[in-house]
Amino acid sequence: MDLIKKKAPKAAKSPADPPVHEQVYQTLRAQILFGEMAPGQPVTIQGLTDSLGAGMTPVREAIRRLISDGALVFQGNRRVSVPVLSAADVEQLIFARKTIESELARRAAKHVRPSLIEELEAIDAALDSAIAAGDVTGYLRYNYRFHAVLYDHANAPVMTDLVERLWLRFGPSLRVVCGRFGTQNLPDRHKELLQALRANDAGAAGEAMAQDVVQGMEMVEAMLSEQAANA
Repeated sequence: MDLIKKKAPKAAKSPADPPVHEQVYQTLRAQILFGEMAPGQPVTIQGLTDSLGAGMTPVREAIRRLISDGALVFQGNRRVSVPVLSAADVEQLIFARKTIESELARRAAKHVRPSLIEELEAIDAALDSAIAAGDVTGYLRYNYRFHAVLYDHANAPVMTDLVERLWLRFGPSLRVVCGRFGTQNLPDRHKELLQALRANDAGAAGEAMAQDVVQGMEMVEAMLSEQAANA
């Protein structure tokens, strides 16, 4: 999706709609999370205002929150960008994700219900279809959804919030990895995780999640190394 586009006609706002600043934040957050903003690519605040069809004030508020989340950096001259990861960043992300997400998987395994298994299986089937079709956007969205649904059942909101912030940091780079290596080569340890959840095996669930995290982040690491070698 182009970041700069004509404003679409505004739909009538229902009483249940969230405030405009929250809608803008969630929209911009999704663009970052799923790699629609490439790492290092500067975007003007005015350009975001135009593309989002929103006023300057809610866009500035969304940017402020996303800078606080570590998802954007201010470059001066009314420009922002998604941070470019360094090798040190990736090393820290691997440690943090492996530690926290493995624990979330273990905790979720203790609260498994048939409805959760069915929902995760449906998401994983859609993810498999996206991988087979080379649908990068579909892969990113279904992969995120699988993890988000699982973590929602861990009953650990503090750790879940931390993970959401971590995903904002590596999501754009994962999009670059998909473009470089293709969806066929992307890691997917969800089958092992589902098997562990069906067996209520918290230890196996945590191990499967750790492997899923490490394999994905190692591909980001490999991409960064390749870029450094070609620089």
